Amino acid sequence: MTAKIYRPAKTAMQSGKAKTHLWVLEFDQEVPRSIDPVLGYTSSSDMNQQVKLTFETLEQAQSYAERKGLEFRVIAPKEAARQVVSYTDNFKFNRNQPWTH
Repeated sequence: MTAKIYRPAKTAMQSGKAKTHLWVLEFDQEVPRSIDPVLGYTSSSDMNQQVKLTFETLEQAQSYAERKGLEFRVIAPKEAARQVVSYTDNFKFNRNQPWTH
């Protein structure tokens, strides 16, 4: 049984960073999904896909996986490359670019 350990990114609907500091352990898919011929729903007999375990630290998640004998891979989080820009920077006297509307 294999699993992945990652730290989730914030959703597009979030402005803050709530629930992005926790580490999540999810099990990989072992049984392929099947399509119901009558209704067209997809289903699977693998119940481990529904399990999501959260941990405070990466070390806790790794030690849990090792204790349970799980093969796991760690997906490192990617930090956002954002520039910190202030509204008052638009009106600086020593601006490099001219201010246009």
